[in-house]
Amino acid sequence: MTDLAEKHAAADGTALRLADEQVNDMMAQLSGWKVADGKLRRDVQVKNFRAAVTLVNSIADVAEEQNHHPDICIYAWNKVSIELYTHTADGLSENDFIMAAKFNLLLPAFVKA
Repeated sequence: MTDLAEKHAAADGTALRLADEQVNDMMAQLSGWKVADGKLRRDVQVKNFRAAVTLVNSIADVAEEQNHHPDICIYAWNKVSIELYTHTADGLSENDFIMAAKFNLLLPAFVKA
């Protein structure tokens, strides 16, 4: 199977909603993420507020490149919440898992040890 982080998110409107079994299979390929309220979610604690902002900007760069954008929130000055959901599929699609894998590659430089 191709590593998720090496894939490119499908074009807008072409991603299909995954069945629950497919979601479970994809979850096995990701660490640190959970499905909550039908969305793929990860909360991370970073070193400080500046690191939180820099992480959000790094995520934004990847999201723009892939044209698949997460909901992102900085809270409690050093925590970042990332949520993925494919609106056009009205649920989770492979795009969400591709993006989560790409975001996982960014996190080691920011996550508080």
